[in-house]
Amino acid sequence: MTDVALHITAFGSASRFEVHAKAKAKTTAIIGVVDGRLEVAIAAPPTDGAANDELVRFLAKMLGLKQRDVNIVRGQNARIKLIALRTLSAEDARARLEVEMASAAS
Repeated sequence: MTDVALHITAFGSASRFEVHAKAKAKTTAIIGVVDGRLEVAIAAPPTDGAANDELVRFLAKMLGLKQRDVNIVRGQNARIKLIALRTLSAEDARARLEVEMASAAS
């Protein structure tokens, strides 16, 4: 079941949200939001951190951040990951992600 509300929380001046990562996809792209988590297809295998690196690169580029400002806080070895955006408020993160999700849907 698709849930259109992405759960993003403020964490000081940063923001956090969960990602459901699906590795070994043909291309890296946002699939949608399910159970409050951003679902992302990742065009990298889940070995030697390749999928994690690709996820961080993709999110940083999509949100206009530097890679060092996107961190996987929890779930390095799992499909469900907690992402922290160091320099982006929860409101700004939500706005940018909604724009990206809308363009991905069209």
